[in-house]
Amino acid sequence: MSGTERQVQLSEAALVQNEALGAYVLWKFGLGFQERDSRAATLPLAFMVLPLVLHAPTLGMVLSTYKSSGLHLFAAKLGEQREELFAVHERALALRQLSLESLMRAEQSGLLRIDPTTATMWAIGPHDDMTAPSLPERIRRIGPASEKIGYWFADLSDQQIAHTLKVEF
Repeated sequence: MSGTERQVQLSEAALVQNEALGAYVLWKFGLGFQERDSRAATLPLAFMVLPLVLHAPTLGMVLSTYKSSGLHLFAAKLGEQREELFAVHERALALRQLSLESLMRAEQSGLLRIDPTTATMWAIGPHDDMTAPSLPERIRRIGPASEKIGYWFADLSDQQIAHTLKVEF
């Protein structure tokens, strides 16, 4: 089966094509990214997050990899099932519209600030009056995974991340 014929297998969360969930994911990603060195993430990186956390097997690998291990160890684990590593690019293409809509929803909701002149996004820290929504268990795991990915990405350049995950911008 060729790459174009293979069906992209997404989790239940991805199938609903929920840009509100995507906005939450990107916000948590941004918080994790900024935790590392207090700088904004570039917009192209936002298109790699949903393909990693909305795919149940990949989400499981993210969660089972220590935060301190970094992206390279995660990619090595993912690469043990070579087709899974190459599928990240396919999922990125399949989810690019959802990623874009999620970015827009996150900005409209005040979770992210997008700077068009630098093509970066800043996650707005939680406010004292902000209460965490009650999330189902299957979705609750996505937040910490998104933060971990942000933390990993902040340690590398966009090109290193794309090369490690076999994704083309």
